[in-house]
Amino acid sequence: MATANTDYKERLRQLAELMLAVSGESVTMMKRHVPEQALKLKHQDEWGIYLEFLKIMFNLTDRLVALHIPLKDQMEFMNGLEDAVTQQLKRALEPAFGNNADQMEIVLTIGTTVAESRQTYEKYKFLISEDSKTKNEMFRDFGEKVAEALGTPSNAQLSSAASLCASAAVPALSAVLQGQAPSSQEASQTVPPSVEASTEQKKSTGQEIKLVSLMSSVSGEEVETRWGLHPRFREDLTPSELQQLTKLLNRVAKIVGERYAAVAFSKDWASWHKAGHA
Repeated sequence: MATANTDYKERLRQLAELMLAVSGESVTMMKRHVPEQALKLKHQDEWGIYLEFLKIMFNLTDRLVALHIPLKDQMEFMNGLEDAVTQQLKRALEPAFGNNADQMEIVLTIGTTVAESRQTYEKYKFLISEDSKTKNEMFRDFGEKVAEALGTPSNAQLSSAASLCASAAVPALSAVLQGQAPSSQEASQTVPPSVEASTEQKKSTGQEIKLVSLMSSVSGEEVETRWGLHPRFREDLTPSELQQLTKLLNRVAKIVGERYAAVAFSKDWASWHKAGHA
């Protein structure tokens, strides 16, 4: 079965990079959510939160593997993923610790993380591609663990934010498993904007940049819905990314435009559409 890891080598590397990046970015978001509590955290506490996110990442990937990898290769694939994450983590820690990094300690840490992931989350039986009560229970359980690790076990908002970070990673993990290589910035963009926005309320308006805009306007009996991109943002996109984004935004514009027309010309909102935009 060693051939399985050879066949999936690139996907294993991409998954490992994505899992580590999402975990790291999510920890940053959690700290921004409770800045006062974050100041009290020790490095060991932050490491514990990071590993909590890695545990859920391993579990989610394991569930997705069942949908995208042949049954005969699944066990070997997950073993290969453990090795890939270990190697990526070693590389990530080398600049900080140099020759002082305990390589065996990292191997044992990831091995323990995988074991605890199975022990904690395998009891939840559900299909990852479908919404269910059990699925929500698992994410809620995870969110509570993160809130507790941050020293705020009763913080429902933080727990919900942690759950959202984890669930938002599912499409990106699925894409890699299907052989769709993520863009260089996809990992950092996996954390949902709603979470990031809620954790940065203290930032001044002058630091905000609108990358995507969408507006519906009415003229007489006609409704026009259009969208636009920040010029620099457009330049940073590859042709393939721009094509995908265009397709998605055209669909969003159609939905928003139809909804705006239905509301703006309804009897109850007859005067509202005179504002000219939504």
